[in-house]
Amino acid sequence: MSFGKLYTSEGNVRSTAIRAVAKANDLDIEIVKTEPMAGLSEDYLELNPIGKIPSFVGSDGYTLIESIAIAIYVTSQNEKTSLLGKTKQDYASILSWMSFVNSEVVPQLAAWHKPLTGRVPYNKRNVDDAQAASLKAMSVLEKHLLHHTFLVGERITLADLFATGLLNRGFQYFFDKKWRSENPNVTRWYETVYNQPIYSAVVDKLSFIDEAIKNQAPKKEKEAAPKKEAAPKAAPKSKAKEAKDEDEEDEDKPAPKPKHPLEGLEKATFVLDDWKRKYSNEETREVALPWFWENFKPEEYSLWKVDYRYNDELTMIFMTSNLIGGFFARLEASRKYIFGAASVYGVANDSIIKGVFVVRGQEAEPAFDVAPDYESYEFTKLDPSRKEDREVVEDQWSWDKPIEVGGKASPLFSPEVIYG
Repeated sequence: MSFGKLYTSEGNVRSTAIRAVAKANDLDIEIVKTEPMAGLSEDYLELNPIGKIPSFVGSDGYTLIESIAIAIYVTSQNEKTSLLGKTKQDYASILSWMSFVNSEVVPQLAAWHKPLTGRVPYNKRNVDDAQAASLKAMSVLEKHLLHHTFLVGERITLADLFATGLLNRGFQYFFDKKWRSENPNVTRWYETVYNQPIYSAVVDKLSFIDEAIKNQAPKKEKEAAPKKEAAPKAAPKSKAKEAKDEDEEDEDKPAPKPKHPLEGLEKATFVLDDWKRKYSNEETREVALPWFWENFKPEEYSLWKVDYRYNDELTMIFMTSNLIGGFFARLEASRKYIFGAASVYGVANDSIIKGVFVVRGQEAEPAFDVAPDYESYEFTKLDPSRKEDREVVEDQWSWDKPIEVGGKASPLFSPEVIYG
C-alpha cells in the first residue's frame, strides 16, 4: 500500500535523505515530478502556497511542506529506528545539525553555484560573498568532525543523511582536490556516509572533482539556426480560388500582436544591454557604476525609485522576497526597456521593499503597467544631476549597506535584479 506522495524534482538535495529513509523503512512513496522553475499548478500552490519543494501528501491526507519535518516524519515510521538518536538530547542535536546545514550552508552554496552555472545573473561581488559565507559554515563542520565520527553520537543518524544530501552541490562544483586536502574531516565523514548502504541505494556512485568551477560568468552558447527546407512549388490557382483563399485568410488571420508602448521611440544611443553586461560582469561600485554615469543619457532614459505601498502588511521575509520575484516575472514584456534592482530590507514582520530602475523614456507607467500589480508600488522620478539621487541609485544597485527607516538601520536581506 502506498504511504504517500513526495513532490520533488530529480536531484533535489533536500529530498535525498527522505528517499533514503523511505526505502530503508520499506515505505512505498510515489515520486511526483515537480519543477518550480517550469511553473506550478493551482493544485500544488494550494498544497504549498510558497511554491517550493519538497512537499508530502500521505495516503491518509496528511500533508507536510518542510523538508526537515518530512524527513523526521518518514524516519519515525520505524519505531525501532536509531536514526533519531537514543535520547532527547540526541534528538535535539540531530534537529540542530539539520537546521544548521539547511539554513546556513545550503542557501550560501546556492548563491555561489547558481550564478556560475547560468541559473541566475552573475555578479562577482555576490559570488565572492557567498563563497566566503559557505566556507565559513563548512569550517564549523570541519572543526566538529575533528573529534566526532558522525554529527551526533557514534552511529549514523538522520542528521548525517540529511546533511550529506545537502552538501551535494558543494562537492559537485567546489570542493576539489585542494579543498579536500585542507578539510580532511568533512571529506572523511562525507565519504563514509555516502557509501552507507542506506544512502548509496538512492544516489549515483560517489565521485570527486579535481578542480572547482571558476568564478566567472558562464559563457552563453549560440544555437545554430536550423536549415530551412525549400517548400515545394504549389500548383497554380485559378483567380476564383485565389480570391476565396484570400477571404479565408483574412477571416482566419489572428489579430496583430499589440505593440509595446515604448516600441515607437527612436533608437537610443545608450545601449541598455551594454550596461546590463557591465553590471553583471564587473565590480559594481568600482567599475560598473562609473561606466553607467559616464554613458547614461537622461534624455533617452529616466531613473525611478520604487517603494512598495503596503509594507505594513509584509510578514515573513522569504514571502516578501517571493513577492518581488513575482513582480519581476510579470514585467517580462518590458525587459528590453528596463533594468533595475529591488531588495527586501529588515526582519520578519518589520520589513520593506525598495528599489531603483532605469527606464526607457521619461515616464514609468508605459514600462510597468504590463504587470497587473504595478499599482502596489509607488514610483518617484530621480534626478541624475543631484548627488543625493545618484547615491540612492548606487546604494540600491550595490547591495553593500543597510538603509535607515524610521531612525533605525534595516539590514539588506534579499536583492533581486531584472535583466533582459
